[in-house]
Amino acid sequence: MSTEARGPISQFIEKNYLHFNAAALVDAAKGYETHLTEGGKMMVTLAGAMSTAELGISLAEMIRQDKIDIISCTGANLEEDIMNLVAHSHYKRVPNYRDLSPQDEWDLLENHYNRVTDTCIPEEEAFRRLQKHIHKIWKDADTAGERYFPHEYMYKILLSGELEQYYEIDPKNSWMLAAAEKNLPIVVPGWEDSTMGNIFASYVIKGEIKATTMKSGIEYMAWLADWYVKNSEGKGIGFFQIGGGIAGDFPICVVPMLYQDMEMENIPFWSYFCQISDSTTSYGSYSGAVPNEKITWGKLDINTPKFIVESDATIVAPLIFAWILKQ
Repeated sequence: MSTEARGPISQFIEKNYLHFNAAALVDAAKGYETHLTEGGKMMVTLAGAMSTAELGISLAEMIRQDKIDIISCTGANLEEDIMNLVAHSHYKRVPNYRDLSPQDEWDLLENHYNRVTDTCIPEEEAFRRLQKHIHKIWKDADTAGERYFPHEYMYKILLSGELEQYYEIDPKNSWMLAAAEKNLPIVVPGWEDSTMGNIFASYVIKGEIKATTMKSGIEYMAWLADWYVKNSEGKGIGFFQIGGGIAGDFPICVVPMLYQDMEMENIPFWSYFCQISDSTTSYGSYSGAVPNEKITWGKLDINTPKFIVESDATIVAPLIFAWILKQ
C-alpha cells in the first residue's frame, strides 16, 4: 500500500524504520495487517501494567475499528484502565524513580501511593473508589446465586454508567470502556493476582461473598477452548503478544490442549505470532524464549509468520497500532 493512503505516523515509520528492531516493527505491523485483510482474527495479550502506561489511547481505537477480536490480560490491566479513567488527575508521576531511596518509597506508601515504575496510583481515588462500586455488583450476584467472570463484572459497572460521575479522561481513551461497549471477549488468567482480586479474596475470607460467585481460571480456559474452535476456521486466529507472562502463556496453550489433550487433531495452530518484549533471549524464560521454541510445544506451525520486536512495548505497540489504523 502506498504511503499516500496513510497518515504521517505511518509514513514516518515506513521511511525511517528500515533495520534491526525498527524493521522488525514494520514487518510485524504489515503481517498483522495482512492477517486481517485475508480474513483472520486476532488475539492481543497485555502483560504487566500496560493500562497504567495508558496504552488505552491507541488500544481503544483498535477495538472500535474491529482490529482486535479477543484480549487476554492480567488482572492489573483489567482494573487499572478503569482506575485511570476515574482517578487520572490524582495520579502522581515520579520521573526520577530510579533515584528513589527506601525512605522515599516508604513516604509514598505513607501517602497512599502505589508506584508502577514512574507512575503512582492513588489508593483512595483509584482502588477504593472502584472497590466501593464493584463490591455492590459482586454482592448482588452472590445474593442472587449468579456467577460471572472477572471482566464481566467490570463490564457491568462500566455499562451501568455509575462511574461516569468520576471520569477524568476522555472516555474514548479507555480500552475497557471500548471493550465493554463491543462486549469484546476477554480472558483474565490469574485474576486473583490483582488488587481487586485480593479485595474479593478478603470478602471470601470474611464470609461476605462465596468464592464461587467469581468464575475461575479453569472456566476461562474451557470458555477459550470453545471460542477458539468456533473462530479458527479459514485464515485462523493470530496472536499479538505485548510482554510475556501469564497473559500470553495462558491463552497460547489452548491450541496444544485441544490437539493433545482433547485429541482434536485437525485444530489449527495460531496463524500469526508477534511478541513485543524487552526480555532478551535467556534460559528457561517464557518471555525470553524465541518464537521457534513454541513450535515444539504445539502452539505455532512451522509456517506460522513469526515476529519478535525486542524493545519497550509502550513505544512499539502504539506505533504498530498506528500503522494498522493508517494514522
